[in-house]
Amino acid sequence: MASPDEKVAFVSNLNGTSLTEVSLGSFLAPLCFLSRGLFLIVFHLGNGILPLSRASHLLLDFTSLIMPLVLSCTALSDILHFVIVGIAVVDSAVLYLVYKNGKRGSFSDTMDKFVKSRVESNQVPFVTVFRVLVNVKTAISILAVDFSVFPRRYAKTETYGTGVMDFGVGAYVIANALVCPEARGKTIRGSKISQFVSVWPLVLLGFVRLASVKSSGYHEHVTEYGVHWNFFFTLAIVRLVASALLALFPVNSSGILAVFIGGTYQVILETTGLKAFLVHGGNRSGFLEENKEGIFSVVGYIAIYMAGVQIGHYVMQSRALVQDWIRVTRNLLLTSLGLFLALYVCQRSIEPVSRRMANLSFCVWTVAQAMFFLSCLSIGDLVLLFSKVISNFSLVSASWCPHPKKMRNNMDALCLIQSVNRNQLLYFLLANVMTGLTNVFVDTLKASDAVGVSVLLLYMFTNSLVIFILHVNKITIKFW
Repeated sequence: MASPDEKVAFVSNLNGTSLTEVSLGSFLAPLCFLSRGLFLIVFHLGNGILPLSRASHLLLDFTSLIMPLVLSCTALSDILHFVIVGIAVVDSAVLYLVYKNGKRGSFSDTMDKFVKSRVESNQVPFVTVFRVLVNVKTAISILAVDFSVFPRRYAKTETYGTGVMDFGVGAYVIANALVCPEARGKTIRGSKISQFVSVWPLVLLGFVRLASVKSSGYHEHVTEYGVHWNFFFTLAIVRLVASALLALFPVNSSGILAVFIGGTYQVILETTGLKAFLVHGGNRSGFLEENKEGIFSVVGYIAIYMAGVQIGHYVMQSRALVQDWIRVTRNLLLTSLGLFLALYVCQRSIEPVSRRMANLSFCVWTVAQAMFFLSCLSIGDLVLLFSKVISNFSLVSASWCPHPKKMRNNMDALCLIQSVNRNQLLYFLLANVMTGLTNVFVDTLKASDAVGVSVLLLYMFTNSLVIFILHVNKITIKFW
């Protein structure tokens, strides 16, 4: 077995990949999601009977949604662009066949009728899918990074750079912000103190992880968060500070607060010795120096969270017409492109992206990339909705429904996406535990590519099976 030092060295001193390659990955999941929906529609048109058995739905969702994500960051990573083009061509061909089969008039008349049609006003399925896929990609990456089959350019960068896992950390923060009570316009019951107390599970999980890592001798990359810090502590403090800010300022000012926090933090980095303190090594003496990366990067994550609240406040509003959601998708995409331009300016004028410091460039990149991913998922959902309308078939879960929701309740009960969505935090915890156990029993550094991919598929299937069983039995495990 490889030593902890060897494993740490394997994930250290990395510089990431290009912005283009990270953005390219945003096309894969929406295409796979669309493929799954089109398969169910074509199956129905071929006189197939839905819903299928529980095992069949689990296997369908796993092979169409999870397996491609595993293969895309391992065996197929070097030909990902060909994979995406191939899936897009197949989806387009199937979509054309569905359209021809259900054609009721000219294309312009069909589109005009579709754009003016109604959908469930209390549903924003692509936000749910975004949150689930961020969780799933995180689960894959935290174990895959320990195998050689996982490209080093996808792993977290040391100081500067844009790795896929760097975006994953920020995306996880945004995923939580999108559906926070403030973003959804829900009245928060109880005192603000009681709301602050609600983060205790994250603090507890942070201490549990700290104790387990230290007692087991599990390898840890100190420059990621520090000696004692971990992501659970970051999530807890971000939520605490965000709750305080949202108690003082209106929700629709979250975006302004995000810019102010991120900008002020960057000014401090540039005008004081903080940047040198965070980047350069040296003896770590005292709690602050030992955990400097985790403590100070919280500021950047607060900015990201507040931006996520602003996005959620806009996206989660009730809309009943397809044309309204087309407008939302357009605005998300245009804002994302504008932020990418801002990122170009930041990187040229200030400094490159740094997850380690969570600097302004990192914040802008994370929000831009998250909005681009949301846009892609929304487009995929709208295309799938169009397919439902022209085929007069609505039994596809985790997507917009042109008919009353009760028609697809049975499908939601057998959906892997809804399974993860029911127990998001539990799924994240399960992935962390399974990652630790896998590292105990498998020598990940010396495993061949075939073994690495096989272990990852088995690991993800186990996670999926556990969470699916809980879902079909309607078991929701709350931590507060």
